[in-house]
Amino acid sequence: MVQLRCSNGCSKESARRGGSSRRFSLTLGPVLFEMCGRRSKPQVSLCFLWKVKRICRTGGQGMLRKMEVFRGCAERSRKKRGERMEASCLELALEGERLCKVGDYRAGVSFFESAIQVGTEDLQILSAIYSQLGNAYFHLHDYNKALEYHRHDLTLTRTIGDQLGEAKASGNLGNTLKVLGRYDEAVVCCQRHLEISRMLHDKVGQARALYNYGNVYHAKGKNICWSGMDPGDFPEEARIALKKATEYYEANLSIVKELGDRAAQGRTYGNLGNSQYLLGNFQEAVLAHEQVRLLIAKEFGDRAAERRAYCNLGNAYIFLGKFEVAAEHYKRTLQLARQLKDRAVEAQACYSLGNTHTLLQDYERAIDYHLKHLIIAQDLKDRIGEGRACWSLGNAYTALGSHEQALSFAEKHLEISKEIGDRSGELTARMNVSDLQLVLGLKQNNSNTHGPGLSEGTPGDPGPPGNITLLTRVQTARL
Repeated sequence: MVQLRCSNGCSKESARRGGSSRRFSLTLGPVLFEMCGRRSKPQVSLCFLWKVKRICRTGGQGMLRKMEVFRGCAERSRKKRGERMEASCLELALEGERLCKVGDYRAGVSFFESAIQVGTEDLQILSAIYSQLGNAYFHLHDYNKALEYHRHDLTLTRTIGDQLGEAKASGNLGNTLKVLGRYDEAVVCCQRHLEISRMLHDKVGQARALYNYGNVYHAKGKNICWSGMDPGDFPEEARIALKKATEYYEANLSIVKELGDRAAQGRTYGNLGNSQYLLGNFQEAVLAHEQVRLLIAKEFGDRAAERRAYCNLGNAYIFLGKFEVAAEHYKRTLQLARQLKDRAVEAQACYSLGNTHTLLQDYERAIDYHLKHLIIAQDLKDRIGEGRACWSLGNAYTALGSHEQALSFAEKHLEISKEIGDRSGELTARMNVSDLQLVLGLKQNNSNTHGPGLSEGTPGDPGPPGNITLLTRVQTARL
């Protein structure tokens, strides 16, 4: 309540001469405070205080009624301002959501952040904005920012007792932690997501939690074994993680089949097939990709998913030793990549086809695909891809007996490996360059000894003994 003083400096305490003045003080104080709410300190004009003094002397019942009316007006005015604020915040948030739906996440973030600056008293709206901001930053690959807003969302949902919101926030937080490689923390979030969903008898939420659980263990397994080893030869820790991934994917499948969610079934079968591939269960991987994932992708007209299925099938058939079948799947991958205008995937498909034709000993066709890969890699300024293309071209030309061209690509591979700091690639390139120089040196010596009439051999001739180790590496090249 405001401390009232009249023009003579007398406080309301000295003016207590009757019940009416005391009654006035208790009623009028909050009204005066509301009138002055926009200022930094409560202030009252001398004119108004003169009226207060008069009211105190006369009882002022009529004036008190007027003040009550004024107080009601002030309440309604403040309510309208709040409604305008809520409307402005919601409008900004809805525009941010619309922009994110069309893929303009950067602009969407600007609108969401503006909505937060405007403010809202509706904590459900604020929770939704935090969640959307986290998702937008996730799509922009700013995972630390995504983590920040998903944590805000989780804290807020717990504060207001929104269990469904807490489950969703836990799932989003788990996905973000997975991408950051913080797998143990991600597992905790997935477990909380699953627990709440089960408690609420939310089947859709349970399916999502199990799918996220599988993704965390799948990513963990891949991260452990991403060291150049072939599928099936991974350390025990990686195998344990991948087996857990398959268990969670199968648990997810039992629910999404019950729900009749074909799109979710397709996604899970794709990830299940990839997990089986990494475990070395290539036939199970083929069944998952070919009999289910590919069919569902075609059913929905999802060409990107169809392209991934063909690529994964090609990889599995390579390890089953069915190179011709693998080549057919890679060709379909290439066709879809061109239809989708995805140059990076087109380059990958050309690289896979080149390696497959090398395994089929069709070296001229292998060279054709590797040259296409090289051109795309150069266009994309992909130095790693360019280095791989040069390495593969060196191997293919060596197999054809074109050692001068093979040496040119081997030297280019060595140059790129040094530039990008690829120690393993540099070591391989040095060995190839050394072997080829040895072969060319022996040929030069043979030419000087036997005279110019001796031919250098026909394409496909293994050549002198110094080239055997290089050819062995060509045949066992990892795809």
